[in-house]
Amino acid sequence: MLTRILSKDLPRSRVLALLLIVLVLGLALAPFLVPGVKALNVAAKVLIFIALVASFDLLLGYTGIVSFAHTMFFGIGAYGVAIAFTRLGANWTALATGVASALAVSLLLSLLIGLFSLRVKAIFYAMITLAVASAFLTLASQLSDLTGGEDGLTFRVPQLLMPGFRLFEQDVLGVAVNGRIVTYYLIFLTVVLMFLALLRIVNSPFGRVLQAIRENDFRAEALGYRTVVYRTLSNVISAGFATLAGCLLALWLRYNGPDTSLSFEIMLDILLIVVIGGMGTLYGAILGSTLFLLAQSYLQDVLKLLGAAMEGWPLLPAIFTPDRWLLWLGLLFVLSVYHFPTGIVGRLRERAARPAARKTLKEPA
Repeated sequence: MLTRILSKDLPRSRVLALLLIVLVLGLALAPFLVPGVKALNVAAKVLIFIALVASFDLLLGYTGIVSFAHTMFFGIGAYGVAIAFTRLGANWTALATGVASALAVSLLLSLLIGLFSLRVKAIFYAMITLAVASAFLTLASQLSDLTGGEDGLTFRVPQLLMPGFRLFEQDVLGVAVNGRIVTYYLIFLTVVLMFLALLRIVNSPFGRVLQAIRENDFRAEALGYRTVVYRTLSNVISAGFATLAGCLLALWLRYNGPDTSLSFEIMLDILLIVVIGGMGTLYGAILGSTLFLLAQSYLQDVLKLLGAAMEGWPLLPAIFTPDRWLLWLGLLFVLSVYHFPTGIVGRLRERAARPAARKTLKEPA
């Protein structure tokens, strides 16, 4: 049953499987295990980035397409929901309209970009997507009447998702189940469905063709596959999932602005997470997103504790000051790339495969 749910794409490593179980259960029970505003915000952001990074991995890891426009589709989703709620009011019709409109815009735009740009070489396609994303960021910042400009849009959501709403009169495990927790579990279930759908796509015949194109597009073309069509479809599917992730972000924050969903820093974060988790392994999105966002959110607190513990030592308090958290984050990234060149998932799978390979070599012919 589990094999069918995971589209026969099992972790293939006991350590990896254990890590995934712990992380998924941790995210599922986060509102009760680590109650608090910051912890819940970090958990929700991890979920959203899992969906966003997994959708980007479909492009980079499985198809071999380098795109810098992924945050543009992420932003379209967030703006679609924000604009719909602002114009139509805090109701479910507005949410459905915002999601549908954002998906329509993203799918059309990704189709046009794919058809007109994917025939060029990889580096030129990357530059084209960077230019389009930059133009869209400028447009979103200037259309104040529609997008709120630099200030963005703050909006209300349906009553069920408001913090003041109580689903149960009594607390559950000592936690009040309010609208924020309802929103969190709505995001959790949506991300789970999105992840399983992506697993199904990459393990389907369509996904196998994408991997063949990544390995050798000339050979795939010679076998009769129209590589431009498959690349374009991959671009469209990836954009659709990124748009849904953007919708979830806006729903959680009840706000959206240019820096929230369209910033180039988000694109860099996505690239880092894909490399840390492992390209071409959707499970890497879970591990990479969790580790990166935990470090990003709590590294300053850890450095503050270390600095206080080393008070009185020469130089050490200055080295471990919270102001230098970006330096330590960069160092952790360099170490992770050095020790896990194929990503965490890739390395764990390689280690799990070694005993089986040795056993095969020792067996008599």
